[in-house]
Amino acid sequence: MPIRLVLADDHPLILDGLENLFKLEDDLQVAARCTDGDQALQAVRRLKPDIVILDILMPGQDGLAVARQIRAEKLPTRVVLLTAAINEDQLLEAIRSGVQGIVLKEMAPKLLVQCVRKVHAGEQWIERNSARQALEKMLKREAATDEISRLLTAREIEIVRMVAKGLRNKEIAEKSGISEGTVKVHLHNIYEKLNVDGRMALLHFAQSKGLV
Repeated sequence: MPIRLVLADDHPLILDGLENLFKLEDDLQVAARCTDGDQALQAVRRLKPDIVILDILMPGQDGLAVARQIRAEKLPTRVVLLTAAINEDQLLEAIRSGVQGIVLKEMAPKLLVQCVRKVHAGEQWIERNSARQALEKMLKREAATDEISRLLTAREIEIVRMVAKGLRNKEIAEKSGISEGTVKVHLHNIYEKLNVDGRMALLHFAQSKGLV
């Protein structure tokens, strides 16, 4: 049986190119083509294809949101992202969302065909250097979170992240539903526990631990 595909991209020329590419392969069959994330998710739910090929940037739900929903609903379809560019945070999110393949649009079309076949066989296809960097960053963050969670409470960690994003005490108070005075108490406790001497030192600490 051929590998059944759903294609999703908001550019008709890309969709035409993909469909024509897969028509040349006897073992690949396009079951549906979609122009936004909502259509793609509906098609995956209805058709249960082997693989859905998603652009990251689409109207409605983007490709990562569709991937997360496919995973949340435990649908059998495997996900391949086809994108013009992807940054480290998006790559991390893709890996966490269960994406099995990532192909850049600048790569040769035959690599996308290879990717589809490998992903269908249960393998992962992600550009090596990007994947290595992203996984190192993810492991560093998780190790830092484990280390800090032994020193700080969940609320204190949340406040550290907000400080690292540049939020002032008033903004932190509003987002956390607490008073500015309580934020100051938390910060005082955080400074003592982490042995840092102020906001800038806390920011440098958070950056060194990969928390931002």
